[in-house]
Amino acid sequence: MGIENLNRIFNPKRIAVIGASDRDDSIGAKIFSNLTGAGYKGEVFPVNPFRRTVQGITAYPSVSKIPSEIDLAVIATPAHTVPQVAEECGKAGVAGVIIISAGLKETGDNGASLEKQLLEHQKKYGIRVIGPNSLGVIRPKSNLYATFADKQAIPGKIAFISQSAALCASALDWASEAQVGFSAVVSTGSILDVDLGDLIDYFGIEAQTRSIVLYVESIKDGRKFMSAARCSARTKPIVLVKAGRFKESIEAALSHSGSLGGEDSVYSAAFKRAGIVRVEAIRDLFNCAEALAMQPNPTGSNLTIITNAGGPAIMATDHLIARDGKLAELSNETVQALKSVLPSYCSIANPIDIYEEATPKRFKNVMELCLKDPNSNGFLVIYTHQGATKPVDLANVIVELAKQTRKPVITALMSEDESCWKARRILQKNGIPSFTSPEEAVSTFMYMYNYTQSLELLYQTPESLPVEHPDSTLLRGLLRQAFREGRKFLSLPESMCFLEAYKIPTVKTLVARTPEEAIAASSKIGYPVVLKALSPQVSHKSKIGGVILNVCSKWETKSLFGEIADRVKNYNNTVEFQGVTIQPMIREKGYELIVGSKKDDQFGSTIIFGTGGAAAELFKDVCIGFPPLNQTLARRLIEDTAIYKHASSSGRPLNVALIEEILVKFSQLVTDFPEIKEIDINPLIVNEDNAVAVDARIIIDWGRMMREVADHQDKSLIASYPKKYVAARRLKSGTKVLLHPVKAEDEKRFNEFLKSLSPESMHFRFFEIIKEMSHEMLTRYCNLDYDREIAVVAELNDVNKPIIGAVRLILDPGGKSGEFAVLVGDELQGLGLGSKLMDLLVEIGKDMRVDKIYGYVSANNYKMLQLCKKKGFKVETFDEETTRTSLFLQ
Repeated sequence: MGIENLNRIFNPKRIAVIGASDRDDSIGAKIFSNLTGAGYKGEVFPVNPFRRTVQGITAYPSVSKIPSEIDLAVIATPAHTVPQVAEECGKAGVAGVIIISAGLKETGDNGASLEKQLLEHQKKYGIRVIGPNSLGVIRPKSNLYATFADKQAIPGKIAFISQSAALCASALDWASEAQVGFSAVVSTGSILDVDLGDLIDYFGIEAQTRSIVLYVESIKDGRKFMSAARCSARTKPIVLVKAGRFKESIEAALSHSGSLGGEDSVYSAAFKRAGIVRVEAIRDLFNCAEALAMQPNPTGSNLTIITNAGGPAIMATDHLIARDGKLAELSNETVQALKSVLPSYCSIANPIDIYEEATPKRFKNVMELCLKDPNSNGFLVIYTHQGATKPVDLANVIVELAKQTRKPVITALMSEDESCWKARRILQKNGIPSFTSPEEAVSTFMYMYNYTQSLELLYQTPESLPVEHPDSTLLRGLLRQAFREGRKFLSLPESMCFLEAYKIPTVKTLVARTPEEAIAASSKIGYPVVLKALSPQVSHKSKIGGVILNVCSKWETKSLFGEIADRVKNYNNTVEFQGVTIQPMIREKGYELIVGSKKDDQFGSTIIFGTGGAAAELFKDVCIGFPPLNQTLARRLIEDTAIYKHASSSGRPLNVALIEEILVKFSQLVTDFPEIKEIDINPLIVNEDNAVAVDARIIIDWGRMMREVADHQDKSLIASYPKKYVAARRLKSGTKVLLHPVKAEDEKRFNEFLKSLSPESMHFRFFEIIKEMSHEMLTRYCNLDYDREIAVVAELNDVNKPIIGAVRLILDPGGKSGEFAVLVGDELQGLGLGSKLMDLLVEIGKDMRVDKIYGYVSANNYKMLQLCKKKGFKVETFDEETTRTSLFLQ
């Protein structure tokens, strides 16, 4: 009912305003007059137990007394009455409420108690709640103004969702002046129930909306938010501004990773992973959303600038380069053609300055040539109000020429006079973004390119890399032992055991409790060696002088063992010295990197990669990702660091393939052990041929351990690979098959499977013959969010591991039901594979807690219909060619 009730909130037929009155200074009065005076076509009922009429309309003492079923109730009553009013709404069958009232949990214990009661009523009656402390909801196209805001909005294609009521009101003022239109404006308030994930899901499939913009202060349910955003960003741009970029206080971190992964950088990484474009200011928010809704996405960052004034073009160029964009290098053909249409004193290089006397014809000639240039990814026309061209004439030229290209065209008309405003309206009406400054235009172009990059990340097919799944018994035993001993972190040898289990290369590490053992271990490894302090209370060994390099003799080993012991004891009287670890001295030159992980309060475990060594915290050159990583995500993490760029330009590039493999394995380690709070490998020394972890540190999540080490519920930001569905099966013919959830890496083999199908099997599955599937379509089948959709493929156990069958369950919005599909290759039909896939389908449905699974089957697909009946599915006619099958699971 969740998504259905949201639809009744945003498209209500009958609204009750609880707290409506005749007082001019009343919020309830303002909301009621907004609804009745804006042309809203539905029914509006005032609810006020102290009035017989409100603004001349019959009032009702409570919502239960209204003779019609109410879709939406707007509550504007004192805080202490809100839980009772919400309960009355629930009993009356109201689908959803918007709570304008403030004064709940933000006021202290009494307010928190009221909010707790409110939440109990919400869960009991299944009523959806926007707020409390909301400005309300606006739907300009249907004249729905369930708000006390004064400003009306222009109908448009942008859904604006804001966590700040005050900023929501200010944005309405700005948008009115800028002629920015909205499909919806939603003030979330303090988010008791309906959250950002719910709203992204709703507007992601709503027909009126082409782009979603968000003002965010915090995110309570990171996984739900990410799931919704990743799903919607593929079809609709999501543009976001995040407030509160700097924490006033940060607790001292126990590991390098803890100090390197700041809160705002984690938010930025999450937005990037979800395909969200993050901007810096409110103006950028709407500029970018409009441009993405109007124009095609640039495929690169190469911009061609055409201007009638040199100064603004230089400003645009500076801003472009500062944002990592590039000036397009014009082709020789374009340069020669421009020389033939421009005076000799005009600049032929990009930016192309056609001077202040440029006529509309000169603008047209230059634009026609530049639009054909293959090196350009987008075009910016900068106009200053001077010379022979009037703004409206130029606007008409640009509108006509923009139809000739599939690349983005944006404009900057640098004047505030009426003629320029008129020209901007012409441009915007025809889908061409227009700005008042070149910096705004360039920023918007680069944000558009960021969206392109985000989509590439969502759609890119990774290479398959080996991932280890070791027996976790020994490793969990190490964690339990440390927990029982009251330790917060594991020792170096214990930490190295985790890396070795996942086949992450490590340096040989021996433990010595006495000087004699240290000499023996050093001799075994071979001089020179490195001595490191071993103490359960010392996290950063180097900070107390607990790491000594290049130890070359037995005498040095014995002497330095004693020195390290003294340094540990002098650090703190309560510190226990347990000896030293001994490692070979690494002589090969290489890059010192850090690979780490820390848990974020909102987003769970993160992955950190960048410049390591003793100066890791000084340089702070790290990028952040989220497990699980695949090869594509690992590569993007590497490429975004300064050390990667430096290494690439120095002639000694990083061994990217090797680091990718290590990052993917490390990601799996982090996913498998939620008991780990923080972990880092620092340094990981990488050269052209190999890599080796020299030091590692693991910090235990005591809260998790105290709850129960055996609690393995997946609480990561991105749903982990559901390996529980990996299973070997034997068909009637004796053929062995392996069932496993599909991964992005399976795209090529899945495509080969589809190509192997007969026309009949293809038609039975897709209800049409598909000759060739695009990469984007295949991505939708293979690159899945396992919280929303699970597909399991069956493959033969031979060299090429061909896929021979698949089953898929896709949850409907709200998650209460799901649509399934089953497909078996022609040669394997009749051998029992379909039956095994259907059994697995039912198991998946129960695990995902859906009430019902259903599917559409061709009326001529007799084998599938018979199988459905055998499995207990209800089979009924849907139309002349299609049958609907369904099974209730709960």
